[in-house]
Amino acid sequence: MVARKTVCLKRLGQDRKGELRVGRFFASTKVTAAKIIAGWSTLTGAACTGRHVLAIDDTCEVKFPTTAQRRRGLGPVGKGNIYGLLVHSMIAVDAASGACLGLVGGQIWTRDGVNPIPHRERPLEDRESMRWLDAAAQAKRVLKPAAMVTVVDDRESDIYAKWASVPQAGFHMLTRVMKDRRLTGGGMLFAAAAAFPVAGKRAITLPARDPGKPKRTAVVELRYGEVEICRPQHEDRSLPKTVRLRVVEVREIDPPAGVEPLHWRLLTTHEIADTPAAWQIIGWYQLRWVIEQMHRVMKSQGLQLEDSQLTTAERLEKLAAVAVKAACIDIQLTQERDGKHQLPGSTVFTEPETDTIEALVPALEGSTDRQRNPHPAQSLARASWVIARLGGWNCYYKPPGPITFRRGMEAFYQIHRGRTLRMISEQDVRIP
Repeated sequence: MVARKTVCLKRLGQDRKGELRVGRFFASTKVTAAKIIAGWSTLTGAACTGRHVLAIDDTCEVKFPTTAQRRRGLGPVGKGNIYGLLVHSMIAVDAASGACLGLVGGQIWTRDGVNPIPHRERPLEDRESMRWLDAAAQAKRVLKPAAMVTVVDDRESDIYAKWASVPQAGFHMLTRVMKDRRLTGGGMLFAAAAAFPVAGKRAITLPARDPGKPKRTAVVELRYGEVEICRPQHEDRSLPKTVRLRVVEVREIDPPAGVEPLHWRLLTTHEIADTPAAWQIIGWYQLRWVIEQMHRVMKSQGLQLEDSQLTTAERLEKLAAVAVKAACIDIQLTQERDGKHQLPGSTVFTEPETDTIEALVPALEGSTDRQRNPHPAQSLARASWVIARLGGWNCYYKPPGPITFRRGMEAFYQIHRGRTLRMISEQDVRIP
């Protein structure tokens, strides 16, 4: 998928025999989405060693065209009139540089239908919102080598049980607020945040979102302080009655006409000693954009997962699990094309693949300084340079983009397969 930027079985297989082979893979009962997801994080832990890592998670809906006669086993998503899958994924991002270090974990599922039991009357373990706590538990296992971890997520994950049970030493949380919570001593969270004094003003860049929401700059004012939230009345009584947190609020000043003003209320377990520390919290939250980019690559702006015509929900779940991994690798290669994050090649490539990359460097370098690979051996930037050269980049003009990387990855894997087969053949010849 990384090489061909598609989930289409015909294009993945290249010919009829290959298409059948790919189809049998997704049809096999020995292949499950859970096993594929378990392999997402194979290289991530090592890449996170000694870093402060943002474990950013989010849920996206993957909508597939269906009819009443052909639901494909898919359940409702959105407002219930569209059918598809839900993909919850967590990525590791370097807090200092914004580099994507790989996938941490997640889950993929389809709904059986609309649950008739009201949300609040169900135990937490029977709610879809349990995915946020499960992802945090996966992060604790996968990201043990990290120096510190901060789980960053959006409003859906504003769950008291998570605030009360997940944080521990070196493992923090940062979440955008959804609920106006009761505070100890009376009062509500939103009013308390608004009452804190303005600590500063700054222009921040908002990336382009959906059509009609172009990239823009917003001037915001900052407030921050400490609060102690109360356990909701309907919540599990075994949880602590209160949790002490820090709240950071940014509100846009004088937004353009017709534009919804930016207004973020963020809760975190991090201590906030001063205004620069509060701005740092805002910066970490802004890195959520990386996972949104990954989901776009997986869907409309890349692999076109929603166009798949696989006939069952089970196979579509497996396909989606592979697509998430492919989209993450695509983000990593594009981010590291200039080497600013200094990630090792093992973040994406296996040791044999790295050997092939190193073997290709001399053949791809030219006679001028600009045509030489400037990056250190075994680095991801060095690998990205090789992939870009194989994709047709000439080391001049603008940096390589996704199309160049697509061509380069396809060429690289053909070369790597050929080199591997030659090495196997040579070993066979040497055997007495």
